[in-house]
Amino acid sequence: MAKHTLSVLVENHPGVLSRVAGLFTRRAFNIESLAVGVTEKPNVSRMTIVVEGDEHDVEQIRRQLNKLIDVIRIKHLREENSVFRELALIKVNAPPADRAEIIQLVEIFRAKIVDVAADTLTIEASGASDKVAALEELLKQFGIKEIVRTGMIAIERGNKLISSANGTENN
Repeated sequence: MAKHTLSVLVENHPGVLSRVAGLFTRRAFNIESLAVGVTEKPNVSRMTIVVEGDEHDVEQIRRQLNKLIDVIRIKHLREENSVFRELALIKVNAPPADRAEIIQLVEIFRAKIVDVAADTLTIEASGASDKVAALEELLKQFGIKEIVRTGMIAIERGNKLISSANGTENN
């Protein structure tokens, strides 16, 4: 089964996230990743939802989401015409003897160190999920103390946008 990414514009008010998540629970679909944030319009939020399934499953999810009153627009984002990113903060053990090697790894992955403590470094990494996962894997040898990942966020390439005003796509 493949992973699919849905960009869902919703009304920005209390309870919407709960209703959307409840729909997935009732239909026995697992959410692989969920990121939510306000859009350029303060009364509209965008949910980026990653689910695993086939095309039929995704279409069923879309139909069910469209029935929710708070849902404005749903777009199935495809790799060939969208940009996908994830952010991670990774706190790793960093005794003085290992710091140079950790810093070198951070530079190779174009990540950055955002906090330095006596025995730890906190690293900010962003990019494709596999890039973030590869850095995480390499940092395990030093001992990861904590990790926080945002989940996938995505946006369509080019001039296309999802209009929250009338529920249509614009070029």
